[in-house]
Amino acid sequence: MEFTIHVQVLLGVFLIAMVMGAVANKTNFCTMGAVSDWVNMEDKGRLRAWMLAITVAMVGVLALEAMGTIKLPGGTFPPYRSENFAWLRYLLGGLMFGVGMTLGSGCGNKTFVRIGGGNLKSLVMLVLFAAPASYLMLWGSIGEQGFFDVVFGGWINPTTIDLGQYGIRSQDLGALAAGATGIKDVTVLRLVIGGLMAAGFLYFIFKSADFRSSRDNILGGVVIGLAVVLGWWITGGSIGNEWKEFADFQSNVPSRVAVQSYTFISPMGDSVRYLSNPAKFQNINFGVMALAGVIVGSFLYALISRSFRIEWFANLKDFIAHAIGGLLMGFGGVLSMGCTIGQGVTGFSTLALGSILTFLAIIAGAAVTMKVQYKMMGG
Repeated sequence: MEFTIHVQVLLGVFLIAMVMGAVANKTNFCTMGAVSDWVNMEDKGRLRAWMLAITVAMVGVLALEAMGTIKLPGGTFPPYRSENFAWLRYLLGGLMFGVGMTLGSGCGNKTFVRIGGGNLKSLVMLVLFAAPASYLMLWGSIGEQGFFDVVFGGWINPTTIDLGQYGIRSQDLGALAAGATGIKDVTVLRLVIGGLMAAGFLYFIFKSADFRSSRDNILGGVVIGLAVVLGWWITGGSIGNEWKEFADFQSNVPSRVAVQSYTFISPMGDSVRYLSNPAKFQNINFGVMALAGVIVGSFLYALISRSFRIEWFANLKDFIAHAIGGLLMGFGGVLSMGCTIGQGVTGFSTLALGSILTFLAIIAGAAVTMKVQYKMMGG
């Protein structure tokens, strides 16, 4: 295979994802676990790690944009800064995903990490439920219409708010503040708002002595955040421009050549699409390589650390919970246009209001589900 810019980008994405997978396995970085620790034990260690990942990604994006190294247009994949504010999609999809990841014992990224560590429950959930649901939402059809359009589009699309009607061209907090105040310099507002948020997050994160002494939580947060920044750097700067120019001249146009970073829901559906016709190499995209990289990285770490363990369902109830969880993750994740990493870190790093709303909805859905599970167990 010729070592084109396309191959270089995909290889870089894969290698970064391998590091993500290995570090997430080592540090037990888990967003579902973060909510569980907080709700059930009032332990905010992993929640702080998640927030550290958000802060690192946010500061990285702010710095790269301020220096002119990258540009994040409204048409990224997914369109985080779109002027179409689909508030109901973010809320409903986030709630569904939060419930699903709790029933399925982990978010999209954690599912891949667990598969790499030998968890067959996560593999079954991914292959039989989460990935097919994601595929249906992205590529499925009913008759001549897309599955998403038939099932969701007719009643959700009309609730979308077109910010462009109010002279606002993006839903990031800087653009929204500019629209509200009349200040024209969106870049400065974005820096001020993002800087204040980052300072507040860092204060909350590091005021805990326990967190400051937890090398794993700090390592997990920093690496996940940096991985997201590298994804934006690869696709949103000069390398990304060369990549897009290359794709424009191909007879078989590669899939999803766009400004983007790490997210783990659409890659499920895209992987099903590729595996249904493996000869179509153009369907191997950023997300497919990210998914594979996390699994391989986690697997290699599990072998090196001798922590690889085969896990299976405890009983039929456990299987049903994972099945329902997988379906809710697949449908909800695509509906909300991202997962705990895709919206909760990558989208958050763009300061998109929809990403922040999704982040909160995911936490709410997971927290309520955990409380219900606790009550059902007689707690």
